[in-house]
Amino acid sequence: MSAREMNRRDFMKTAGAGMLAGTALARAGRSLAQTPPPPASPPNIVYILLDDAGYGDLGCYGQTLFETPSIDRLAGEGIRFTSHYSGSAVCAPSRCSLLTGQNTGHCAIRGNREVPEGEGQFPLPGNTVTLAHRLQKAGYATGAFGKWGLGGPGSTGHPLKMGFDTFYGYLCQRQAHDYYPGRLWHDDQIEILDESEYSHTAIMNRAVDFIKTKSAVDRPFFCYLPVTIPHASLHVPEEWAAPFRKKFKKFETLYGVYAGKPVTNPPAQFAGMMTLLDHNIGELMRILSDSGMDRNTVVMLASDNGPHREGGHLPDLFDSNGPFRGYKRDLYEGGIRVPFLARWLGRIAPGSSSSMACSFWDILPTLCHIAGAPPQAGEPGLDGVSLVPELLGASGRQEQHDYLYWELPESGGSQAVRRGAWKAVRQGGPDAPLELFNIEEDPGEQRDLSAAHPKKALELEDILRGARTESPEFPLYSTPVNN
Repeated sequence: MSAREMNRRDFMKTAGAGMLAGTALARAGRSLAQTPPPPASPPNIVYILLDDAGYGDLGCYGQTLFETPSIDRLAGEGIRFTSHYSGSAVCAPSRCSLLTGQNTGHCAIRGNREVPEGEGQFPLPGNTVTLAHRLQKAGYATGAFGKWGLGGPGSTGHPLKMGFDTFYGYLCQRQAHDYYPGRLWHDDQIEILDESEYSHTAIMNRAVDFIKTKSAVDRPFFCYLPVTIPHASLHVPEEWAAPFRKKFKKFETLYGVYAGKPVTNPPAQFAGMMTLLDHNIGELMRILSDSGMDRNTVVMLASDNGPHREGGHLPDLFDSNGPFRGYKRDLYEGGIRVPFLARWLGRIAPGSSSSMACSFWDILPTLCHIAGAPPQAGEPGLDGVSLVPELLGASGRQEQHDYLYWELPESGGSQAVRRGAWKAVRQGGPDAPLELFNIEEDPGEQRDLSAAHPKKALELEDILRGARTESPEFPLYSTPVNN
């Protein structure tokens, strides 16, 4: 084990203990009777999904090489989760899990598989009931802006068929690898862009227009904002990269190649991308405030999986995966433990934190609960629980998971399960050894305890077998790898 890994591990143990103690003390002073009452009317909802941002890529999670003051403000005015997990270690299944409330042992899309012809990934089936469908039924105006990746034009998984009133951005996630695409989709029509137009800016502008328009209507809105930053390619307008070229001057001769034009100095590009994104989020929050909507709007932010290592990105330079082992496509903590922030002024205690183990499949029941249309208890097909009690400080009322489960039919097939402090990982096929970790004592997953705790290993292996249903479209051990 390197000195760097040891330092990160020791830091995490110390920081984790402090966060747990701080959370316990904060909540001890807020009894269940003090939990804020339900809102008089359903709030607006803005859910921002970053693309391939790691646990350590935000200032409020320890990033020091660039600043994210607007995102950090969400943490300062809301709650920061330290054990939140994405739906998967890659893009499409993570989004599927988020929008359906199912883990990747049950949801329809479990990998980044593309359709043989046409534009887009394997689509959501036509009978899918999404988060957007449920909010739409509850009276919400719904809009999605950014990268979809769950069905191309004319498919059963097109966003307009999946509960969204409007969509703007990329239908196909592979096309979203280029930030100067010359075109984007608006609903079911192609919109031509100037070749010099940065797609992220166009997407943010449409999201802001949606929010401004809906602010004048007596109807709550759901703005789903799956931005493309910081996925490779590492493209950003030079005005945002330039301030970091001196900071990372030793990388001026390093080229990053992924899609579109190559870039020089990928670290400066990455820092510039994150700085621009933070600026955009600050502008969005200002608009909510100026329009008088901020106290009746829930803002959430997360990332779809851990940090990538593509297009010249150097995640270790930035400690993008924080103190954790693994990256995108790994079911170790670094590939699936992600930042999660939630702000609801006057209802979520500012500066609070939670170490509750939760995941993307909890977002659907949580937002439906907030909207006043919660799923029925034990509703078939849902794996998530509502996080509303945890958000509002009523942790004594919070339903906990028995376990969290993931599978990824790429690179030979991988599975993982977390139950309490214990986590098991089988990565690389059915014949790969089962690794067992106590992630409260060893968050960096450095010490395999399967031999020392064989009963616990068997217990979690039983869950790996029973927590899933077989998918004919995404068989666990024979799906080819795609980006």
